[in-house]
Amino acid sequence: MKLPKPSFAPLARLAVSPLTLRLPGSRRSSAKADARPMSEKVRNKSRFTIAMTAFCCIYAVIGGRLVWWGVAPADDGGYRAFGQVVADRPDLIDRNGEVLATDIKTASLFAEPNRIVDADEATELLTGVLPDLNPKQLRTKLTSGAKFAWLQRELTPKQQQQIFELGIPGIGFRTEKRRFYPGGNTASHIIGAVNVDNQGIAGMEKYIDDTGLRDIQNLGLAGGEMAPVKLSIDLRVQHIMRDELAAAMKRYRAIAAGGVIIDVDTGEILAMASMPDYDPNQPAEALKKENLNRMSAGVFEMGSTFKSFTTAMALDSGKVTLNTVFPTNPFRVGGFTIKEFHSKHRPLSVPEIFQYSSNVGSAHEADLVGIEGHQAFLTRMGLLSRLKTELPEVATPTQPRVWKKINSMTASYGHGVATTPLQTAVAAVALMNGGYLIPPTFLTRTKEEADKLKTQVVSKRVSDEMRYLYDLNGERGSGRSAQVSGYRVGGKTGTAEKVVNGRYSGNKKFNAYLASFPIDAPRYVVLVVVDDPQVEEGKSNAQAAANAAPTAGAIIRRAAALLKVKPVFKEQGNSLLVSY
Repeated sequence: MKLPKPSFAPLARLAVSPLTLRLPGSRRSSAKADARPMSEKVRNKSRFTIAMTAFCCIYAVIGGRLVWWGVAPADDGGYRAFGQVVADRPDLIDRNGEVLATDIKTASLFAEPNRIVDADEATELLTGVLPDLNPKQLRTKLTSGAKFAWLQRELTPKQQQQIFELGIPGIGFRTEKRRFYPGGNTASHIIGAVNVDNQGIAGMEKYIDDTGLRDIQNLGLAGGEMAPVKLSIDLRVQHIMRDELAAAMKRYRAIAAGGVIIDVDTGEILAMASMPDYDPNQPAEALKKENLNRMSAGVFEMGSTFKSFTTAMALDSGKVTLNTVFPTNPFRVGGFTIKEFHSKHRPLSVPEIFQYSSNVGSAHEADLVGIEGHQAFLTRMGLLSRLKTELPEVATPTQPRVWKKINSMTASYGHGVATTPLQTAVAAVALMNGGYLIPPTFLTRTKEEADKLKTQVVSKRVSDEMRYLYDLNGERGSGRSAQVSGYRVGGKTGTAEKVVNGRYSGNKKFNAYLASFPIDAPRYVVLVVVDDPQVEEGKSNAQAAANAAPTAGAIIRRAAALLKVKPVFKEQGNSLLVSY
């Protein structure tokens, strides 16, 4: 049997190719052997180039992202998905451009509990820097295993540095927006406050949210700088108002005081304060009962200041003139006796009723107009319905459920009807500016804009007569203590007994002075209230003429020049006197 002859060609190729042997006389074989390794070198070099290029691209992308994260603003950081992103708010400025509220950046402390190594140690270290933290609650958060948890909002720079130096794994900082009020307490009840998430919860801050800012924030369009909101108040005058009210509280040992200044042509509120107040940088203080905004959120029986509206109503009815005379002897109605506080024991004319603040005379004026006419007039003046303005904190006045004759008569001199001091001042504006009721505003407004909103509630004749009565009382009556040389201040005092346990207390009073200046051509209405003042040393009583009126005078004395009212020191005739 013949076996196949073995072939060594494959072995020869395997042996020759890798060693690239060159045999003499075999040039063709040598060329083929050289071509194959050169081709493989080119392919290997291409593969290496591609690999290096890919690695460079990948690391370039990673490096670029790291650089971008390193230079990006802190509040656009990597924890955006955790917690609520605090949106920007517009600055609040006064009518002269002074900043009342603005946003600043602050650090807040958070934890990633799923990365906490030792919760007990972390709790001990953090409470050492932040002693207000509850250790038990803090440990519960740190052991929850969650991905994110707020620990403390709005740290001070010192607290942030101290915590940073602790080097606790799983603890970090988030840059947030915080509202800052440079003026502190100065205009707190007007400006309001925000919560920890920079959302308005009171005052004009809440108004701005309610009128569109919250919707813009929810749509994510509140980023970047926003145009400031200009308020009507003058920060300089506001400071004077608050300063004098604080002094009055101390001087008369009162539990509270308040005041407002209104432009009679535009309805702009130039200043309004209620004491005690609070620092909006510490908004929790606003919740204290004693820090209530008494000017717009409190209702009070305004006492004899209401005789301004009773007299205007009687004159406007056409049934009474300045020459009309009423008896002032006490009389009974509905089981009650209407009597004078200081009787003159004779009939009085309308100017005398106003000057001597006659309860009996005012009751007769109201009786002549009638119950329905009286209620309708007060409603027309805006004194019985909730005031419409930007400020959210506005109370609704109270009145008798059913008006009877006795209710009308007591309301004529400021008892039985309770309203806010602010709307009392707003109604008085109409008595001074020619008879036009103008909605008040805490935003800037031109006279042309105000003219489109105003409503005639009394005639110009009645307005002129009321200015005469204010001037008379300011010069010869209870308003003498509010006079300021050169500025001719007219007004009406009011002393109301406060209701304690359902009964009027003769020892507790709510005093007010309702004024306007310069009375020959009024530009501003000023109202000052003093709650439960005590008798000042050297004085005989604690009536409004002894405290509310001089406080109003002190405010006008300091603020008039800032309000661009020029003093007139030369003697002038009384241009308001008219023969009837």
